[in-house]
Amino acid sequence: MLLKVIARPGGADSAWLTLWVGGMAAVQEAIEQHQRGLRQLIRCWPLFAMPTSLIVYVMTILACDLALIGWELAHTPLRAGHLAWFAALLAATVVCIEAMRRLGQPSRVSRDLLSAWWLPIALLLPPLYALLAPFAIGMVLYLRARRIPTYRRVFSSATLGLAGAAASATFHVAVPQAYRVSLDGSQDWLTRPAVISTAVGCAILFALLNAAIMAVAAHLADPAAPLAKVLWDREGLLLGLTETCVGILVAVTCALSLLLLLVALPPVILLQRSLMHQQLAAAARTDPKTGLLNATSWQREADAEVTRALQTGAPLALLFVDVDHFKQVNDSHGHLIGDDVLRALATELRQQVRESDVVGRFGGEEFTILLPRTDGDGACRIAERLRSSAGLLSVSADPKTHTSITVTVSIGVAVLGQHGSDLFELLAAADLALYRAKDAGRNQVRLCAPRQQPRITPPDQRITPPDHESDEASGACP
Repeated sequence: MLLKVIARPGGADSAWLTLWVGGMAAVQEAIEQHQRGLRQLIRCWPLFAMPTSLIVYVMTILACDLALIGWELAHTPLRAGHLAWFAALLAATVVCIEAMRRLGQPSRVSRDLLSAWWLPIALLLPPLYALLAPFAIGMVLYLRARRIPTYRRVFSSATLGLAGAAASATFHVAVPQAYRVSLDGSQDWLTRPAVISTAVGCAILFALLNAAIMAVAAHLADPAAPLAKVLWDREGLLLGLTETCVGILVAVTCALSLLLLLVALPPVILLQRSLMHQQLAAAARTDPKTGLLNATSWQREADAEVTRALQTGAPLALLFVDVDHFKQVNDSHGHLIGDDVLRALATELRQQVRESDVVGRFGGEEFTILLPRTDGDGACRIAERLRSSAGLLSVSADPKTHTSITVTVSIGVAVLGQHGSDLFELLAAADLALYRAKDAGRNQVRLCAPRQQPRITPPDQRITPPDHESDEASGACP
């Protein structure tokens, strides 16, 4: 038929062919425009590249927050006193944000002590203001501080708004006097013990709700990540408790007199600087991809452990861990998936050893583990356990196609006193044992052979062994 149409360029079939080709070109152009628009949407809102369950969850939280804001706007009368308090507390928050911005905020610094101002808004003002405050502060953070993806900023604001509204409603139901907040400094009721205990309970409710909503989102984004770590992180709980205490103190201070807000502001900024310094110190010690000690910090702590072992005579061992064929993972799945593999392996290494063991990322796909009070047999058993557990890891490469990646590791083992008398010699010995493990086929553990004293052999008795027997640098672990 196509040949017939081509043979009759002036016929009706030629006109239909022209229309058909033009229509297909238009359809193809429409499809390409749609794909370009979808790619641009994903670039603007990376949320749409996330799992469907996470998208539905985020949209549900945002819809609930917006619906609650609309309901509160329709049922909450606006009062001059409330607006003045709201503006004053927002201004104090902006001052803290500017102080933080001038110091600089690296990407790994996450706690900013801004809850010290959200809690007073929730306790002293109606729930409407607790719903609006996170969005106002989030806009300032987006414009003036470190930028994060928009959907994360919006979701964080919605989460804080819902948690703050729940705490505010609970407090105002338990303490009806809270609705009478004004600018004349007559809020002495806030200093009563029963009211203070209620405020503490509402602050805890705020922290728990916020953590729970965020933990569900983190679990949906990465189902393999342990949920308990998000909910019960010891450092996070301590910082949350600090923010809660500071927020209640600021609320009590400011409620006595609005002018005392100027007195409360400098201590909060000082605490904020101290908190940031602590996080910066921790960030400087850790590897950003894995959360383990970086090479410099690991060497500093390992040197101290080696010195202590030499002084006390306690045994000490070192493991050198390397991911087998890691370049193939990066070439096949990309460096981002490779980073996920390193993070998963680092987490597994940290969980399989003791709290006192020193674990660090040496560089690339190599990890070092120092084992105080561990002899050669114990180090080999630990290394074998690490090798087995690493082989069982499965890292998702594509959640939509359920593609996963598994890797193996090779481990070299060296013992203080047998293979070296300082950290440098231990590293060299463990590195040599590691390469022998790779030469033997990978996915193995090798213990470096003990150092031997050189001996003099008469020339006529010297025998050159075969190549595969001449290297006694390492042997299989017992």
